Amino acid sequence: MNPSMRQAQIVELARKKGGVTVEQLVDAFGVTPQTVRKDLNLLCDRGALRRTHGGAIHPSGVENVEYEARRQIAILEKHAIGRAAAALIPDNASLFINIGTTTEAVSQALADHRGLMVITNNINVANRLRLAPSMEVVIAGGVVRPSDGGIVGEAAVDFIRQFKVDFAVIGVSAIDADGGLLDFDFREVKVAQAILANARHVILVSDSSKFTRTAPVRIGHLSQAHTFITDNCPHASIRQLCAESGIRLIETTPRADQQDP
Repeated sequence: MNPSMRQAQIVELARKKGGVTVEQLVDAFGVTPQTVRKDLNLLCDRGALRRTHGGAIHPSGVENVEYEARRQIAILEKHAIGRAAAALIPDNASLFINIGTTTEAVSQALADHRGLMVITNNINVANRLRLAPSMEVVIAGGVVRPSDGGIVGEAAVDFIRQFKVDFAVIGVSAIDADGGLLDFDFREVKVAQAILANARHVILVSDSSKFTRTAPVRIGHLSQAHTFITDNCPHASIRQLCAESGIRLIETTPRADQQDP
C-alpha cells in the first residue's frame, strides 16, 4: 500500500472511531511506529487530524457523537444505572459529578436527596440540581466546551483539587478490555484525574456500549474505582479484574449470553 492510500485509510479510521493510536495503526497496517508517526504528523499538518499523546483524533472526534444524540443512546439503561448509583449515596454527603450523559442520569436520580454538596464541571448537572431543595451545588470555573456544556482546562483542575469529597461519580467515553478508562478530550481527562484523586469512594458509571468503543486519551484504570455500575458487563476479563481489585460490580440488567466463556 502506498503512503497516500494508507493515510486516507488512517483518516477514515479516525473518523469512525473518533481517534487512533500509534499502536493500533502499527497493527492495522503492518508498518513501523516511525512510519505511523510520520503519517500522523503529515495528516495533522494538513489539518486532517489533531495530534494527541500516542496518536491522533479526527476533528469531529472531539465532539464525539452530538451530545443530544448521545443522550438518547441506551437511555433506559442509563436511567437504571443512575438509580443504582443514587441508591449508594446517602443524604448529607459530598460528591463530584463529571461530564457525561450517564452521570447526568445519576444527577436526575439524586434530585430527591437532601443535604448533598455537589461539585461538578458539568453545566447540565448544575442546572438540573440547582432547583433541588436542600442541596448545595458548586460549579467549577474554566473553559466551557460548546459541544456538551462541560467545563475543562487547568482552572477547572485547580478548582477540583481544593476539595476532598465522600463520593465521585465518573463517566468515561470508552473502556478497554484490560480496564483502561478512555476519553476524547485531554482537557477533560485532566479534570477527571483530579476528581479520581480527591474522592474517598469512586463510582464509575457506564452503559455497556462503552465496551465496544475506543477513544485516544487515557483517564486511568478501572482499578481506581471502588464501585462499577453498568447495565451489563460482557467481558470475563473485566469481571475478573473487579474481583481481584475488590471492586463492587453492579449490573442493572445482566445478560449471561453476552459473557465471555
